[in-house]
This record gives sequence, structure tokens and C-alpha cells, in this order.
Amino acid sequence: MEKPRVYFTKTITPASVKMLYDTVGADLTGKIAVKLHSGEQGNQNFLPPDFWKTMIDAIGGTVVECNTAYAGARNTSEKHKKLLHDHGWDQYFTVDLMDETGPDLVLPVENGHVLKEDFVGKHLANYDSLLVLSHFKGHPMGGFGGALKQLSIGCASSEGKAWIHSAGKTKDQYTVWDDLPPQNRFLESMADAASAVARCFSGKAVYINVMKNLSVDCDCCEVAEDPCMADIGVLASLDPVAIDQACIDLVYAAKDDPGQAHFLARVESRNGVHTIEAAAALGFGSRDYELVCVDKA
Repeated sequence: MEKPRVYFTKTITPASVKMLYDTVGADLTGKIAVKLHSGEQGNQNFLPPDFWKTMIDAIGGTVVECNTAYAGARNTSEKHKKLLHDHGWDQYFTVDLMDETGPDLVLPVENGHVLKEDFVGKHLANYDSLLVLSHFKGHPMGGFGGALKQLSIGCASSEGKAWIHSAGKTKDQYTVWDDLPPQNRFLESMADAASAVARCFSGKAVYINVMKNLSVDCDCCEVAEDPCMADIGVLASLDPVAIDQACIDLVYAAKDDPGQAHFLARVESRNGVHTIEAAAALGFGSRDYELVCVDKA
């Protein structure tokens, strides 16, 4: 089989994001959900609305988010909508908090490692296509966050997030943190949930990862470390497994970056690559890819 292509540019601008989307060659149609990270209150590293505006305006997409399963400014719809407004998202785009009302949309997980069902914001059923705009960076629990995390934790409702974090033991956001599963079970649960959403939009999804503001912490952290690595570039693909693997490979290739060891310590201490391994084993993406650099020599 032909390897999936991952397109790459070192230029990180709103225009380069749109250029890579065009290069991928997928024409998303109908009502398009745009999943991105809107940023926790106090976070300084997330990519703001004006960075994504060129891309989202070009396709007429709706920014979609779901509530969190931990204390903060996004764990209730009322607080979350206020923060979305404070960060300017609803001033630029139509915004849909997909789990504002229940019940959740339940997606089947085919041959999952851990989970048999994935609980996502019920409004996801209203969309025909999906554009996943990921800020690639580290993560306190998953080691890193990219396309797979957006598909899994990102699209999950508040209860669905608890379900993934607990490896299918509870949907209670207040008790989930009392008895967490072994790390690999959590990572495999993320892969399971990601597979459910990816298959729901099979052939109707595009993934873009931006390797900028490379902190070891996620945009979900109110108090996050400042970036430790230099910016690397923008990637786009039709394969969510391939694009995350390509990002990890680019981090490993950045041997001259003084912050590389610190970033990789976060990834490796959480066994973060196991999410990619588990996702590939489910068959909805490939770790073997062709990196196509679109920059002129």
C-alpha cells in the first residue's frame, strides 16, 4: 500500500496553514467542525484565534469544543463559554460547545484495546466533515498532544474525558482522579477513542499540526512552562497517526536544539509514543509515512 503523505513547511504563518490544507487536496464539504484547543485560562502558549482565522474562514467552519473533566475555567458550560468569549473565539467564529446539552453521542470502538464505547459531545453528529487543527506540544499526562489527543480527549464530552482517563471505569469528573489506571491503559484508551472519531469521519477529515511554542505542558495548563524548543513548522495529512509520528520524529531530529532533551524527557517519561503505537495497531492510520517538504530548496 502507498504510504500516507505528511506535508511539511518550516514557515509558520496563517497563510502557510491554508497552503498546506490546499496541498493535501481534500475538499471538506457540508457543515465542517473545526476542532482546536481554545486554551485554558492563564495559558500563554495556545495559538489564538487570529492565527487560525485565514484557515477557518476559507472553509466556513465552526469551532467546536467540549467541557473538561478537571477543575478550572472550562469544566462547566457557563464558565467555558465565558472563557471562549474572553479569548476572542466567538468574536471571530461561530463556536459550538458540543456537550453543552446531553445526552452524549456514543460512538462504537471497533476492536478497542480497552474501550468499547466513546462518549463525545452530542453536537458532533451535526457535522459532515472534520478539520483538526492541533497545536503540537508536550502534555503532563499523555507526554505530548497532537491530532490523536484532539480526536480523543478533545472531542470527548466532560464525562467522556473521565471515561478515557479512567480507562473505562467512571464518567464522574470529580472522582476519576482518585484511582487512575496504569499509564499504558490510559494511552490505549486515548487511541481507542481517537479511532472512534476518526472512523466516524473517515475520508472526510484533514489534520494539521503546528509545531510552535513547544512547551512540555499542554494548552490545558493554567500554569504552563514557557516553550523550551525552537519552533519547527507546520504539517498536514489525511492520516492522524502519521502526522503525530512525523512530529515526534522531527523533535528527535532536532539534535542541535538545547531544549530537545527536556521536551523528550516529558514524552518518554509518560511513554507518550505508545498512544501512536496503539492507534496504529487499531488500523486507522500508519506510523510509516512519506514526509513531503513543500519549501523551496
